[in-house]
Amino acid sequence: MFRPCIDLHEGKVKQIVGGSLRGDLAVETNFVSEKPASWFAAIYKRDGLAGGHVIQLGPGNEGEARAALAAFPGGLQIGGGVTLNNAASWLDAGASHVIITSWVFHEGRVDWTRLRQLAGALGREKLVLDLSCRRRGDNYFVVTDRWQKFTDVMLSAQTFDEFAPWCAEFLVHAVDVEGLCRGIDSTLVENLGLWTRLPLTYAGGANSISDLQKVHELGRGRVDLTIGSALDIFGGSGVKYKDCVRFNRRHRPRK
Repeated sequence: MFRPCIDLHEGKVKQIVGGSLRGDLAVETNFVSEKPASWFAAIYKRDGLAGGHVIQLGPGNEGEARAALAAFPGGLQIGGGVTLNNAASWLDAGASHVIITSWVFHEGRVDWTRLRQLAGALGREKLVLDLSCRRRGDNYFVVTDRWQKFTDVMLSAQTFDEFAPWCAEFLVHAVDVEGLCRGIDSTLVENLGLWTRLPLTYAGGANSISDLQKVHELGRGRVDLTIGSALDIFGGSGVKYKDCVRFNRRHRPRK
């Protein structure tokens, strides 16, 4: 299934090359929207596309993030700078889930105490664990701090099994191909379909509507896809938003 996104950088909806997020250095930007985040949230609500995410890439995005959540209450997840201290406020602002990354993965490893505290405070059903990764050799490792720092967490079936009791879903950006529109990382998607028992959203590299079907098949129906820079509403030419909506309607489970 297609899951929509709203990526915020410096208070604007943008599509950027993920690997270029390096501190104060200029990022490689594919698209900057003239429309506010709430506009995108409203069309996602109109088209019944719940389960997407709003990601705050650095500071200065809170106002736009809250406006998006208000435009689609209960329909969007929020990530970027989420901690135990502010997670509940994001849920109160309308987020369906909070996405956790650097606050749990710090100093290169998992802080299980923090993860358990957050799950205890909010309930695991409100948590999405961000396991965005980069490739090192033949393996994939979780990266944090704007995707620049490798942790010691290697993705595997055991990794997903260890995290599953503490969250409701996973989010995985394939950082090496994020924003490049050169195609998905098929090897990673296939592995994710084998490794996860929980719902999982994959992002990175999608450049055609056929990638939706490919992810569905490679991921054994367990992996959803976010499309960013290739999507026409983000200035792309490879994928039409209306085709993604049609795909979801065709593949919606029968009641």
